[in-house]
Amino acid sequence: MKSLIPTGFPLLFFRPRLAFLLILGLVSSCISPYQPDTQSIGRALVVEGLITDQPGPYAVNLTQTADYTYSGLNLLVSGATVTLSDNAGNQEVLREASPGYYQTAATGIRGTVGRSYKIAIRTTDGKQYESSLEVLKTAPPISQLSYEYQYNTASFENDKRNTWAVYLDTKDPETPGDYYRWVWKNYEFTAACQLSPNINSEGYYMGLPCCTDCWDINQCYSNCINISSDAAINGKAISRQYIMSVPFTSRGMYYVEVEQQSISPGAYQFFNSVKKLVNNTGGLFDAAPAAVGGNIKCTSNPGEVVYGYFGAAGVSVMALKVDRSKEAVGIPNGKNILLDNLAPCLACENSIYRTPNKPRFWDQ
Repeated sequence: MKSLIPTGFPLLFFRPRLAFLLILGLVSSCISPYQPDTQSIGRALVVEGLITDQPGPYAVNLTQTADYTYSGLNLLVSGATVTLSDNAGNQEVLREASPGYYQTAATGIRGTVGRSYKIAIRTTDGKQYESSLEVLKTAPPISQLSYEYQYNTASFENDKRNTWAVYLDTKDPETPGDYYRWVWKNYEFTAACQLSPNINSEGYYMGLPCCTDCWDINQCYSNCINISSDAAINGKAISRQYIMSVPFTSRGMYYVEVEQQSISPGAYQFFNSVKKLVNNTGGLFDAAPAAVGGNIKCTSNPGEVVYGYFGAAGVSVMALKVDRSKEAVGIPNGKNILLDNLAPCLACENSIYRTPNKPRFWDQ
């Protein structure tokens, strides 16, 4: 028996890209074409991790850069020993949950406001790395989340032509020196735990059912650094801070959780540098891909270059449900799924892309 699922279904770290400028010599042979130099940063460790005052587990990603002249993709670093510690004497060795992805236990070390945190890394080749201490600072509460329908005539795809912009309001503390980062996650209930790679002749993806309740997780993975400081607005209200745009992939409710992170000055500077790099258009006068450092050092070889950041952040969270059933024009641009209820069910495996755990504000 097959049943139709009527609702449609719609990571951040930086991977610098090298833009090549091509100049065609359409004039005399006296003029030599411009030949840009290709840069290479060789192999280097890349670290990405964060501890917050929210319940764990917390994660650290370890990768290694590939040469620009090759694929430009980062390689997973497996088999390392990663230790998270604080200035109160607590520490925990992280478990490698999947290649290059290290995680604390759900009941392990817990981020506490006012404490300082760092990680130590030992790779299989004996190299040792350590981050600088990061103080976990409390985040002000989110005052409210709101959304506003927008119709974008310039877009050819209906999921991007009809959107709902999500905004955040908050109040900056009176004390100066506050830095913010905003991230979001969308949870969408799914009855299908596996889809066919292609649509059938009737325009449907065939889906295998989940054995339990399951939610797909969507979030922004690249070119989506959203940060700010209180340099110009210290102690004032932050109003209509743009967070994200909800796509028209279904007429169903869109559930999104927004995190407001209180980050350190060092983390702000790091993310700001990365943002400038990924926004590089590749024009003639743009800076070439540059070394974006961070707060990780190689203690066994101080001259070795290391990239990335391990941070500590206080977090405030709020959820929003966006009603897509009214204003949108046309047909949703989502996946049409036909569920095969006679097929054996599949487990909803917990990952960064899917979870069997009901989102915390789902029933509110």
